[in-house]
Amino acid sequence: METEFAAFVAIDWADQKHAWMLQGGGSSAREAGQIDHTPEAVDVWAVQLRLRFGGQPIAVALEQSRGPLVFMLTKYDHLVIFPVHPTTLANYRKSFRSSGAKDDPSDASLLLEVLILHRDKLRRLNPETPETRTLQFLVEERRKLVHEKTRYSNRLTSHLKMYFPQVLDWFDEIGSNITAEFLERWPSLSKLQRAKPITIKHFFIDHNSRNAESIAKRIDQIRNAIPATTDVAVIASCSAAVVAWAGLLKQLMVAIASYDENIDALARKHPDYTLVKSFPGAGPALAPRLIAALGSQRDRYESAYEVQCYSGIAPVVASSGKQRWVHWRWSCPKFLRQTFHEWALHSIAYSPWAREYYEQQRAKGKRRNTAIRSLAFKWIRILFRCWKERKPYDETAYQTALAARRHKQPVAAPSVELQWKNIAGFSKIVAARA
Repeated sequence: METEFAAFVAIDWADQKHAWMLQGGGSSAREAGQIDHTPEAVDVWAVQLRLRFGGQPIAVALEQSRGPLVFMLTKYDHLVIFPVHPTTLANYRKSFRSSGAKDDPSDASLLLEVLILHRDKLRRLNPETPETRTLQFLVEERRKLVHEKTRYSNRLTSHLKMYFPQVLDWFDEIGSNITAEFLERWPSLSKLQRAKPITIKHFFIDHNSRNAESIAKRIDQIRNAIPATTDVAVIASCSAAVVAWAGLLKQLMVAIASYDENIDALARKHPDYTLVKSFPGAGPALAPRLIAALGSQRDRYESAYEVQCYSGIAPVVASSGKQRWVHWRWSCPKFLRQTFHEWALHSIAYSPWAREYYEQQRAKGKRRNTAIRSLAFKWIRILFRCWKERKPYDETAYQTALAARRHKQPVAAPSVELQWKNIAGFSKIVAARA
């Protein structure tokens, strides 16, 4: 049911000061002002509103769903926050100000209009449990660290190609701990070739690379290696950069390992952990991300299609007159879309029907990413059903249901050969007799 609000407030947030505009319930008069971006100033402003309106609910519109100001305001029970997407306000502004003129007070005024006139189209902020939100923040930050690791690995590869490309053949993964420590110790071929073979051998053994044949092959390749360049400037500058990037990579790997421990401990305590772990491809990294993607509020989504659209997996259909085209969703939580995309990709190796469906899409000429998104579209529907009913996924049960559904599909009528025939002086099409 719609809550009766004593007042409506819109805040156009900024880095130092926030412009606000207020309109009381049942009144057309408006008040405007500014709040300093400090916890003390926000606290004074929120407490004054509580005292002024007797602790009754007050609707607050913000162009944020998370951020410093949102986190400051959520601790006050009398403030009900309605996040407004920045694009929504930008398009609303264009409707009345084609010149593009804008400032903070006018934006607060427009935001207040959106809140008062179109509140039925806004969704109030309803935070998840602290455990679920902690998991959401942790998995997102971990993914950012993984992106940084990939970026550093690419830079390391780029420098090595200029003066020391042999390392790329000696190690399977450039962004591994053994590679980083190898480069920190021997950043150039000349330093490496001056090392004793027994020293190199002990290095690999100490780093759990104990295959004698592989070690002997690497030592032989090191002895016979030829420098890619003899330019002193290139070697000196690139080796210094390689040592720096290798050190940063080691720190990132330590941070990612620490995040993994915290995420795993928190995910195992979540009530949906067993349910999510039952799905193919939901390993140690993806299972917590799927838990964070769905959350713990079962009433947040009415159908699987809402999840598919919100995550950006469902395509967008646009039509005008006789034209109709389909494109992928541009505005969506990118991390959420990436989560479902990566899970669908990993499920291909563990689920027979998923692999068969992916191959069917590829056989139709679909591109790789399009086929994976199509598979993710199907997986979300299955995941949503299990999540709603709190039942773990059963591959055998699903395969049985899938086979039964295919069996019930109507069988296509046998093709009938037609031919022209003269009947009573008229040419007619009739079925040919066997």
